[in-house]
Amino acid sequence: MKDLMGLVLRRLGLGLVTLLVVSVLIFFAVELLPGDIAQAVLGQSATEETVAELRAQLGLERPAVVRYFDWLSGAVVGDFGISLVSREPVTEAISDRFVNTLFLASYAAVIAVPISITLGVIVALLRNSVFDRVANVLSLTSISSPEFFLGYILILYFAVKWQMFPAIASLSNDMTLGELLERTFLPALTLVLVVMAHMMRMTRAAIINLLASPYIEMARLKGVPPWRVIVRHALPNAWAPIINVVALNLAYLITGVVLVEVVFVYPGIGQALVDAVAKRDFPVVQACCLIFAATFILLNLAADVGAILTNPRLRHPK
Repeated sequence: MKDLMGLVLRRLGLGLVTLLVVSVLIFFAVELLPGDIAQAVLGQSATEETVAELRAQLGLERPAVVRYFDWLSGAVVGDFGISLVSREPVTEAISDRFVNTLFLASYAAVIAVPISITLGVIVALLRNSVFDRVANVLSLTSISSPEFFLGYILILYFAVKWQMFPAIASLSNDMTLGELLERTFLPALTLVLVVMAHMMRMTRAAIINLLASPYIEMARLKGVPPWRVIVRHALPNAWAPIINVVALNLAYLITGVVLVEVVFVYPGIGQALVDAVAKRDFPVVQACCLIFAATFILLNLAADVGAILTNPRLRHPK
């Protein structure tokens, strides 16, 4: 147990260091943008007096290092400053949108994870068959297609030609769960098509890699049915790589939704990031980027811990 806790704490410490480095990159990347931030925000209405006033409000006269530590100390407690456009706290401006993004990612994950693992097991059972080849071709096609392309294809057929689902995922507070699921089905399906193929192929590869193991051969020689060999013997030992790839794809579902949210005009944090970049709302840009980085690092940490818990060789490396 001590070894396990030590491994988890080391992974957690490495994740915190990575997040600190990413926060430095995010903050100073904005600082290195050409031109004056206050001038860019004010645009054509900028005068010497208004620029000086805004620079004073933003604290731009102070050294960048001092402003970074002020921003970081506020971010640790959830205070990302004030939006330059709406003049409201950044946390309030993006909190509801982050919840919407989490809902969309969860919606896609509930569909993608069980289907991809099930299909991975089936194609491992039927490897080198016609079904396996067709599944491989379809999965490679899905992986190779960009999200915005898949989104527009789904809009063309499901929204324009067949009129089954709305093309724009507009949300309101008085919607029922059924209406919410219907409105968000197309963006969720786009994410499912992107991540499901990768998870299915990794599941298939992990199981096929184990089928050459001696204990699998012994089970086959005893006359155990092929499906039981995979479900009872191969699958439990393949959980480590499967959990890893599932966690990484869940991270992608949250951090890679920017294009999908823009295509379907979905009110998530990805759309908020794009709007903030267009309006030069730098506090919102920094907050969204840091949230994306923290989410990705946290789910990577979960993948590492899941792999450690399911693989005794990682728990006892000696």
